[in-house]
Amino acid sequence: MQNKVALHTLGCKLNFSETSTIGNQFLTKGFQIVEFDEKADIYVFNTCSVTENAEKECRQFVRRALRQNPEAFVVVTGCYAQLRPEEISRIEGVDVILGSNEKFKLFSLLDDFNKKDLACIYVSPTQQLNEFGAAHSTDADSRTRAYFKIQDGCDYKCSFCTIPLARGASRSMNPSGVINEFNKLINSGYKEIILTGVNVGDYGKSFSTNLFNALQQMINLPGDFRIRISSIEPNLLTDDIIELTAQSEKLCNHFHIPLQSGSPGILKAMQRRYKAADYSKLIYKLKNKIPDAGIGVDVIVGFPGETEEDFLQTYKFLNELPISYLHVFTYSERPNTKAISLPDIVEVHERKKRNNMLRILSEKKRHVFYSEMIGKNMKVLFENENDNGIMKGFSSNYVRVSHPYAENYVNQFTNVIISDVDENTGTGKIKGMKKSIDLIAC
Repeated sequence: MQNKVALHTLGCKLNFSETSTIGNQFLTKGFQIVEFDEKADIYVFNTCSVTENAEKECRQFVRRALRQNPEAFVVVTGCYAQLRPEEISRIEGVDVILGSNEKFKLFSLLDDFNKKDLACIYVSPTQQLNEFGAAHSTDADSRTRAYFKIQDGCDYKCSFCTIPLARGASRSMNPSGVINEFNKLINSGYKEIILTGVNVGDYGKSFSTNLFNALQQMINLPGDFRIRISSIEPNLLTDDIIELTAQSEKLCNHFHIPLQSGSPGILKAMQRRYKAADYSKLIYKLKNKIPDAGIGVDVIVGFPGETEEDFLQTYKFLNELPISYLHVFTYSERPNTKAISLPDIVEVHERKKRNNMLRILSEKKRHVFYSEMIGKNMKVLFENENDNGIMKGFSSNYVRVSHPYAENYVNQFTNVIISDVDENTGTGKIKGMKKSIDLIAC
């Protein structure tokens, strides 16, 4: 009997929440969830299409799964599946391809999980991507922190991005549904809920509400928990959200705010909805209101037309901002985007060089941020994972902490005083304990 299922997620936190929901469907049907590196009867891949590398990884993981079990049934879903199903169908061993509308309909679309001679494709056209598929962490996901999808799709037209094609227009979970599902997660024992979506800050406009209103309702619910926003566009991080975060311990002092470029000309070519000066003003406003806030930044290097001067302008811009870390992406040509036809392509070796420079800057920024935490008391939520006798967790402002496994601290908010840092590693003490702990860069 086919009863072992392995799931693998590529891409964003939104994908993790959706993978967990897919996994829960298998659990309710009596299947057993196993780790990806174990032999399974069924492999499910939830894919990403942000970069060419993400698509390449999907193909590699499918081949790896089939080496573990050549007779395994292979399901591919997610953004890559939505955008290029025919391409995926040519990968040897793939049995079913599910688009964005179909990813939660596996059991209604299939009668069995027997290998196919040809891959079956179930993908709706982009213009029909108007359903909201609820998703959040479940028993299929062992994480202590829960991912909770409240929004999907995007109405923005960034010239480099395929997400609107893969996910459709912006849409949200209805407000009552958000509160009901949020309550279920809290009652299930999760202490940190990570709000996810393609464009989370766009939440609620079809219901004449917004993210601020949703956050207000959530933090007023009883319970010992906190909320983290996965990522939010700078033009949607409003003063009232910042003020609410400053006032409530239930909102994490951590924001991941995409920038993409510090060059005004490149930002305009990217069709972003703000100027570099607006971004800078937002960061300083945020740090002034919440001095210990952790701030992550997405940035793309090697966009068409990005000269050495443009890149150095971005580098200087980021270097001068009081941010905590960077997520650096090397520009990747994506089919059916405006950017792919832009002139003045940056050579790949130059893209890699710029990427490396910003990664080094990110490590320096992280070290400065960690150093600023010395002597401070932070609440750390240790996760329910035992990695060779080590447990790990995050502070509200996204400092990651490692400690010898102690079951009584798992899934509990624990006071930690940071005493020292060395590069991206630091030491500190759990309040009331003599044994030290390690800080590790994430």
